[in-house]
Amino acid sequence: MTSPNPATVRVRFCPSPTGSPHVGLARTALFNWAFARHNNGTFVFRVEDTDAARDSQESYETLLEVMRWLGFEWDEGPEVGGPHAPYRQSQRSKTYADVTSRLRASAHVYDCYCSTAELEARNERARAEGRAPGYDGHCRNLTPEQVSAYEAEGRKPVLRFRMPNRAITFTDLVRGEITFAAGSVPDYVLVRANGDPLYTLVNPVDDALMEITHVLRGEDLLSSTPRQIALYDALAELGVGSGRTPRFGHLPYVMGQGNKKLSKRDPESNLLGYRERGFLPEGLLNYLALLGWAIAEDRDIFSMEEIVEAFRLERVNPNPARFDLKKAEAINATHLRALDVADLTERMVPYLQAAGLLGDAVAPEQHALLARAAPLVHERMTTLAESVDMLGFLFADESTFAPDPADAAKLLDEDGRRVVKTALGALADLDPWDTAGIEHVLRTSLVEGLGLKPRNAFGPVRVAITGRRVSPPLFESMELLGRDRSLARLSAAQGG
Repeated sequence: MTSPNPATVRVRFCPSPTGSPHVGLARTALFNWAFARHNNGTFVFRVEDTDAARDSQESYETLLEVMRWLGFEWDEGPEVGGPHAPYRQSQRSKTYADVTSRLRASAHVYDCYCSTAELEARNERARAEGRAPGYDGHCRNLTPEQVSAYEAEGRKPVLRFRMPNRAITFTDLVRGEITFAAGSVPDYVLVRANGDPLYTLVNPVDDALMEITHVLRGEDLLSSTPRQIALYDALAELGVGSGRTPRFGHLPYVMGQGNKKLSKRDPESNLLGYRERGFLPEGLLNYLALLGWAIAEDRDIFSMEEIVEAFRLERVNPNPARFDLKKAEAINATHLRALDVADLTERMVPYLQAAGLLGDAVAPEQHALLARAAPLVHERMTTLAESVDMLGFLFADESTFAPDPADAAKLLDEDGRRVVKTALGALADLDPWDTAGIEHVLRTSLVEGLGLKPRNAFGPVRVAITGRRVSPPLFESMELLGRDRSLARLSAAQGG
């Protein structure tokens, strides 16, 4: 296998298809993707699906869907292929079996026959004696007689890696030089007793074979780094991969409420929830980039192209970053307002379809109406899903349209219905039916004629027309809704 150009950057994003994707996963993907693109390198998408008990095809397909939604085009990986295919670990068992066989023929591994109960008992004893728990090397140097005795009992061994008796030092690209003292990292398991390889084996093996140059991952995996470095050295000795150990950068924790690490169970961590709420991919990624990185001290709004241009690991802050939903919403709103009207129109369609307000095939007149309405809400929305409440009145079936009960109770009481009745009478003969004419008639009849303040004059009419107290501008909304539908709703609201 030929070695890559030392200047070539190859990073990998390797999630497991378990459960729902979370924002920490997206932040890791973003930093890897931006680093690869900044350095004209290769972004490898690899799926670590060796845990048959937890992995699922549904989660795998969701991962692909989310990656596409976020706009992460991968250079190698599922559905794209590449020189190191396949990129799902469940399809690479022959590779792992071959490497395991080569390791077994070396002095780097040994069979461990310790039972779970025995391991726990020794760990408890270590804790009682004030020592750190962890594997104590019990099976490191078994005699042939001891091995025979264990096998006679029917024990099936796991395969452990023999950690070298030396300090392991590396320069973390985010945290600087880090040293793990000799003896501080216990021997660890590579292969289960049933022969299935563990993450501890397959992850470094794939990194070596796929010639990964940089590993950018969460801080929670920092403690596993010395184990992997030792295994990379062993693999290089056996001729597995390019022989170069990747450089590591451990990204800061994302914190949630109460100074706790944001977990999958926290509502804020659910990545799919942001799509359902109508976050723009570019808005969400802009915010996630700020969780540990900054483009400049005085700037927090930027495009994906600008992230790629500016991204450098030296600017990644090792300190934990707090997830702030309100700031995420504000940044998303800024990106939403930067869309042109045509783009905004197209992006609102799926949310109106999901609410049953538009069909799978949007009629030309419906699309034209939405395009005319888009400017009315462009500056008022924080997320795309808000288009359902703001513009749903335009596409609602008249036979089922009804004002929101809470808003109707407040504004369509006896006084409100009297206002609506006056508005209906004043608008009945309006021609042409346009914004200016509607505004003139309503101000004349309600503000001047009834002596009402604008809020009291237009509130009942707004609820009658749009169904809600909060809506796009009233007069423009009535023009879009049209004469017949507007008058019919006013008539229904005033009881006539």
